[in-house]
Amino acid sequence: MRYTLLTLLVILFFAAPIVAQETTVIPLKIEAKKESKTAPPAVYIIPEIKKQPNVNFLDSMMKPRIDMTPDNRLVKPGRDVKLNPRLGFEEKKDSKSFHGDQYLGDVKTTGKFVGIVCRDHEYVDGDRVKIYADGKVIEHNLMLGGTFKGVNHTLKKGFNRIDFEALNQGTSGPNTAQVNIYDENGKVISSKKWLLSTGSKATIIVIQE
Repeated sequence: MRYTLLTLLVILFFAAPIVAQETTVIPLKIEAKKESKTAPPAVYIIPEIKKQPNVNFLDSMMKPRIDMTPDNRLVKPGRDVKLNPRLGFEEKKDSKSFHGDQYLGDVKTTGKFVGIVCRDHEYVDGDRVKIYADGKVIEHNLMLGGTFKGVNHTLKKGFNRIDFEALNQGTSGPNTAQVNIYDENGKVISSKKWLLSTGSKATIIVIQE
């Protein structure tokens, strides 16, 4: 009995440290995982490359350019019109009537210039006229067609004499025409007609007030 008790004490002595060691609680350090504060990756947008139009610069250079400069003339003159060289021979020769100079009256205007336009108001047969302003030629060879053609003329103060000389009588004489005079606002201030033989003149006086 005595030895048994001693034996139990010895066993308890050596077993106590093992139990104490096994029951020891070791605290764990658990830290929250820190989130990375790195900036998000940059996004680069590459612009779309537009296709260049297929332009032929040679063609663009050859295209006629638009003339934006002001044009004084109402219509293009007939100075450079190519005429039939036999037109004079083909004019009607059996007309015995002669039509001399004609006075078409006078008009008044306060404008600085007038537009002078003519047309063949009867059969278009190649009639041509020369226009003078105070004795100076302002239109050398105006072919009279079915539509009005002519020139602008700057006026001087007072009387301005405008003459129309018949250069021919066309193929069915006499030289026939209607002449309109426009002021600088585009208003008709005179509208007259003439019948002229070759070399005769029709005259109108424009008075600038």
